[in-house]
Amino acid sequence: MQKVAIFVDVQNIYYTCRQRYQKHFNYSAFWQQATENRQLVAAFAYAIERGDTKQRGFQKILTDIGFQVKLKPYIQRSDGSAKGDWDVGITLDVLELAEQVDVVILLSGDGDFQLLLQKARDRYQVQSEVYGVAALTAQSLIQAADRFVAIENELLL
Repeated sequence: MQKVAIFVDVQNIYYTCRQRYQKHFNYSAFWQQATENRQLVAAFAYAIERGDTKQRGFQKILTDIGFQVKLKPYIQRSDGSAKGDWDVGITLDVLELAEQVDVVILLSGDGDFQLLLQKARDRYQVQSEVYGVAALTAQSLIQAADRFVAIENELLL
């Protein structure tokens, strides 16, 4: 039985599903698909904390499904721009768990993760699966993955 670890870039998945389909990602359907006949070692959902009630409800749903939710504060800069990504945190967690699993499952369309998947494969011989909205996922990330799963109808709400 394959051992897997799941890493979800929540903001990326939310915005790409909304932009492409005007729908939400179905985390329950994903969970069932990704973990079927596999041993789950860890599942992390990386999100930005804005402190609102609706977001807390969503985070509880993720926790109830089985994800460990990791939060980072939303930072509004004085120039009006905002910062709130988890690229470094996701990278550190993937590298920490890569030698314990057979497959790293990454939910993101961010091409910056291409190097991470290559490093994990080269150093730990771990396979990778990427779930993303095909039209909004970097080609470099799709090519770096051993398997790419397009987020489409059955993974949308």
